[in-house]
Amino acid sequence: MNRPSGPRGRGAAGNPAGRFERLEIESELPPPGRVETRFLDDTSRTVLARNDSPDVPFDVSVNPYRGCEHGCIYCYARPTHEYLGFSAGLDFETRILVKRDVAAILERELGAPSWRPQVLGISGVTDPYQPVERRLGLTRECLEVLARCLNPVTIITKNSLVERDADLLAEMAAAGTASVYMSVTTLDAGLARRMEPRTSHPQRRLEAIARLTEAGIPCGLLMAPVVPGLTDHEIPAVVEAAAAAGVRWARYIPLRLPGAVSGLFEAWLDEHYPDRKSKILGRIREIRGGRLNDPRFRSRMRGEGVLADQIASLFDGARKRNGISTGRSNLTTEHFRRPGGDQIELFES
Repeated sequence: MNRPSGPRGRGAAGNPAGRFERLEIESELPPPGRVETRFLDDTSRTVLARNDSPDVPFDVSVNPYRGCEHGCIYCYARPTHEYLGFSAGLDFETRILVKRDVAAILERELGAPSWRPQVLGISGVTDPYQPVERRLGLTRECLEVLARCLNPVTIITKNSLVERDADLLAEMAAAGTASVYMSVTTLDAGLARRMEPRTSHPQRRLEAIARLTEAGIPCGLLMAPVVPGLTDHEIPAVVEAAAAAGVRWARYIPLRLPGAVSGLFEAWLDEHYPDRKSKILGRIREIRGGRLNDPRFRSRMRGEGVLADQIASLFDGARKRNGISTGRSNLTTEHFRRPGGDQIELFES
């Protein structure tokens, strides 16, 4: 028997208790038909986040928002909301923290003597072009700072709103300091609506790739995640469609389900694909050493075993047939201009 459906337009159906919470309150009432999004001010004093993962193509990132209204049920970032006292479920997609001063803080940090120019990722945790960006424009403000400094930036998004900033991105791309990865998980609009409810329609994402590439902005495809047993059969079609739109590179990441995401995803399968649940979870475990998540560096981005190798071969074959590289743009720091000062010597002793 399927569980009751969750709120309309949301990925998660409820709010499981966070791992740091001692008290959980259960309600017998069904979830409301609609849950409104609340936007809360984030008063962080720094915005540059550093990581030491060899799996990520940049070491420093900036995220204008915490939480993501896109509501992708599989999002690996959901557990980060638990550190804030929220749930990884509905809270993650309806309680969005907004860094209203993000651009000013970014400019200050890029102007600090300790900053050495390097590729900056906009994304990495939550999508910088989630719906509220249309109104607030914080990602664009960050790009304006980066365009003035010519500090290299790469963007990852599932939203065609990135087209809005083609003027800034084209200016930076001409200097070799900007690239975009569009994440396309499926070409099935119905599946996308259920799995990632407030992202752009898959066709709109492909159109955004085409318009960005026409503007001279290098774009790549990121098929992330590939869901074994649900979307892996679409790999050839997704790669072919992205190639036709103009992508230069293509990469994929198989699904992993860290922390609370595993329970949320299982409940989502109960609602939408109960007849395929065992198969899908079994295949995830097959590439994750018998578990639903493998946090180890390198392995987590590819998986292990026969099925993981088959997915890799399918993707590589599709990529080669369409003449797409596995690499990424070679962004440069040579044009960097420190905010409020002259260009620094990049290789000073």
